Amino acid sequence: MATIFGITKEKTINKVFDISITEIFPNPYQPRSVFTDSELRPLADSIKQNGILQPLTIRKADLGYELVSGERRLRAARMAGFLSVPCIMIEVSDRSSALLALVENIQREDLSYFDEAAAIEQLIDLYGMTQEDAAIKLGMAQSTIANKLRLLKLTEPERKYIKESGLSERHARALLKLKDPDQRIQVVDKVLKHNMNVEKTELFIEQIICTENERENFKKRAVLLRDVRLFMNTINKAVETVKMAGVAADAKKTQNSEYIEYVIRIPVNTPNP
Repeated sequence: MATIFGITKEKTINKVFDISITEIFPNPYQPRSVFTDSELRPLADSIKQNGILQPLTIRKADLGYELVSGERRLRAARMAGFLSVPCIMIEVSDRSSALLALVENIQREDLSYFDEAAAIEQLIDLYGMTQEDAAIKLGMAQSTIANKLRLLKLTEPERKYIKESGLSERHARALLKLKDPDQRIQVVDKVLKHNMNVEKTELFIEQIICTENERENFKKRAVLLRDVRLFMNTINKAVETVKMAGVAADAKKTQNSEYIEYVIRIPVNTPNP
């Protein structure tokens, strides 16, 4: 009996089964979304030459077997033309099987940062963890976990485009400062066109934000000035109305760089007409 990530695994000791590839189904919680032929080919060539050195881990399912860990080895073996693969069978619950698949993939260095973020989110949801719990279990800083989860605020098309463009995780995080998805895509295009590194990308985005803030402040000032003009027109009309009623009212406006001063004089004793 062995334990990993707090999950007890019961398995047949030193017993390896040769299982037909057609009987093995993928783990539904496999966090990796992309397995390219170029990535699998070296492993497939190695398996063809040396066989599978580390057996896959499976568990019994209603129909055949469900893969717990070893997705890359299974795909590479299929690519190499193998009809069966060596497996070790374990007894775990649905939840534990999902967690083992997630943990195995999170700890792989070749997992994309978007897939890693999605796996961490699944792990937190399935296990009922806090970000702090996940950080401790995975040996990461809590801020690292939080930063990775923030990447999931990008839309799926954005993630796909960023991943295919080969941009780094820091590039992706910098894009989060922009609120509009369409604008983020436009920035990615600019970054690729001008081959911007992370520092240049961050500076470019800051310039966009500053320009937008200045434009917004200008709009606010324009609205304020319009409101002031409307207010002064209202005062002028009010004074004119008083004059038309026979009151010798007087209004004087003074303006400088700091304020506008409006003085209205209305006689206390107004002679009867």
